[in-house]
Amino acid sequence: MADTKSPPAQPQPLQSGYKFLQPQTQALQDDDFANPGFLWIDRGEALFSTAAASGEACSDCHNDASLSLAGAAAHYPQIDAESGDLINLEGRINLCRTRHQDEAPLEYESDELLSLTAYVAYLSRGTPISVDIEGAAAVWFARGRDYFETRRGQFNLSCTQCHDDNWGKKLRGDTISQGHGTGFPAYRLEWQSLGSLHRRLRDCDSGVRVEPRPYGSDDYLAVELYLAKRAEGLKLETPGVRR
Repeated sequence: MADTKSPPAQPQPLQSGYKFLQPQTQALQDDDFANPGFLWIDRGEALFSTAAASGEACSDCHNDASLSLAGAAAHYPQIDAESGDLINLEGRINLCRTRHQDEAPLEYESDELLSLTAYVAYLSRGTPISVDIEGAAAVWFARGRDYFETRRGQFNLSCTQCHDDNWGKKLRGDTISQGHGTGFPAYRLEWQSLGSLHRRLRDCDSGVRVEPRPYGSDDYLAVELYLAKRAEGLKLETPGVRR
C-alpha cells in the first residue's frame, strides 16, 4: 500500500496541459466568444436557475452563485461529511439534487450534468487547485496514486510513464502533457464535444488496451483526487480546450 501521508511527486516545472497545445488551440481556449465550451456553460447557468419539480432551483440556495460558489470547485474531490464518501463536483451536484430538490441524480456524461458541472467549475476559473488528502481522504489518495503508478493493459503501461517520465516529448505528432485535469470539463477537438475528466481517463485506459472503469467509479474518483493534489497550485481553466 502506498504511503497515505506523503504528497505526490509533482512534475517540475509544474505546467498545465494548456502549455503543450498548439498556438491556435490556445487561442481558442482564450477567446470566451469562440471557445465552444461556453455553449455548455450558458446552458448550465440556465439550468442552475430552473426550478425542479419540487419547486426548488439551485439558485434558490446559491442566489448569487458568482459569490457563493466562487472558488468552490478548486477543492474537489472531497469527502462528503454526511456519507463519508469521496465525491467530485459531479457527485456534489447530484447530491444536491437528491437531498435538497427531491430529484433523481443526473446520468454521468449527460448534457445536463456536463453543463451544470462546467458552469460551477467556471465560477472558480483562475482559482488555484487545493484539495485535502488528510483523514478519510488519505486512503482514497493512496488508491489514486496506486492506480496512476500501476502498469496495466496489453501495452503494460502506467500513467506515470507518460505523464511523469516522458512529458514534453512527442507521441504520434502530439506533445505529451503532464496529465493534469485543470481544464475539465473540457472541449476536446477529438470528441467535438465537452467531456468530463472521467471520459478522458477512460480514453487513456482504452489507449493502453485495458477495459475502462465505469464513469464515476471509485478508481476514477481516487485518481481524480490524486491528480488534483498532484496539480496543486495550478489554476482551474474550465472550460479548457484540448486536442
